Amino acid sequence: MKIAIVGLGYVGLPLSFQFARSGVTVLGLDIDTAKVDALNQGKSYIKHILAETVSEHVKSGAFSASTDFSRIQEVSAVVICVPTPLNKNREPDISYILDTGKNIARYLKKGMLVVLESTTYPGTTDGELREVLEIYSGLEAGRDFNLAFSPEREDPGNPESKVAIIPKVVGGFTPACLQKAVELYSKAVKTVVPVSSCRVAEATKILENTFRGINIALVNELKMVYSAMGIDVWEVINAAKTKPFGFMPFYPGPGLGGHCIPIDPFYLTWKAREYGQHTRFIELAGEINTAMPAYVVNQVVEALNNRQKPVKGSSILVLGLAYKPNVDDERESPSYLLMEMLHSRGAKIAYHDPYVPVIKPTRGHAHWAGTQSVPWEQQTISTFDLVLIATNHASVNYKELAQWADCIVDTRNAMASVETKPGQVLKA
Repeated sequence: MKIAIVGLGYVGLPLSFQFARSGVTVLGLDIDTAKVDALNQGKSYIKHILAETVSEHVKSGAFSASTDFSRIQEVSAVVICVPTPLNKNREPDISYILDTGKNIARYLKKGMLVVLESTTYPGTTDGELREVLEIYSGLEAGRDFNLAFSPEREDPGNPESKVAIIPKVVGGFTPACLQKAVELYSKAVKTVVPVSSCRVAEATKILENTFRGINIALVNELKMVYSAMGIDVWEVINAAKTKPFGFMPFYPGPGLGGHCIPIDPFYLTWKAREYGQHTRFIELAGEINTAMPAYVVNQVVEALNNRQKPVKGSSILVLGLAYKPNVDDERESPSYLLMEMLHSRGAKIAYHDPYVPVIKPTRGHAHWAGTQSVPWEQQTISTFDLVLIATNHASVNYKELAQWADCIVDTRNAMASVETKPGQVLKA
């Protein structure tokens, strides 16, 4: 069996190699020629995917990458794993899905299976995507070709997160479409969970990420409330999670990051308006989480004030650019907002991140492109007036940070187990 996977990023690439190691030949398609060239040379551009893994599957012939969508004629199934960002008005942008659909449709054959994995609002697969596929191919979904949705469940940085063992939810446009999609994923994934429709599968993914977003907002709000009371929210959470039932720990931070939690709930919020529904919980959680960078900046101001230093002219090091620990993914990272806000107040900003040596071009923060991570050495770190811990990478030596930095604002409780001087660390 040979399949194509469109979009070779943090979702598509791990999925490609799981299928490849399961005996399926995979054609990886992407419009980024640099990615395609790197993969065909056996190189990886994602930290947790080893170059050895890429090289192994390329040499065996189980995987190859291309920018040529006409090669879809070679395969029996196409899996779409492309970005679904929000536009500047925080409305869903499914243009990548629809453009991919048009490219696929030109080469769609009878009997082929098309599966969407990109997170989106309920109705995208059997609505907009289906229409594009039918219009540009002249074929009919459910009769001439099969159509399904299966939400990705990637958790970069978590060594226990493996594509093969994470249950795969699958919804089909018709029962026959569902059967074909279940057969496909059963080749590579241990447990496949069929649901009644594409819309149920789409809604499942939205629920998973909305659940996280709302609970993170709760602990972020409690962080501010408990701080005003002189209570450490981290100690409270650690005590609460000893309860063996009815509680699940979530942790506060400087704001939401990544391609899922800051974005996906607002896909549902937007779609709900079409049905006259208002998602008050989601919108309130969004307001709280969006306010976190401003709260952190205020804590930075307070920490500097305690040392009789203004923000303007102060040198500040943002420690951690990636949106979560131990990954090189800085999409939607709150670190960018922190850097912007502090820079606008006149601070001199630098960053250190062992996984992001240089900032790549981004849609929202293009002017930071080319900025390099400063070296981790005493003579550099000790020159900063304040170090702001935005991401708690395990590879960072926080004992050295305590020895080198005079003033630290910690948004991740990274300094909790490190011996520090009185007043040296302010939690935010």
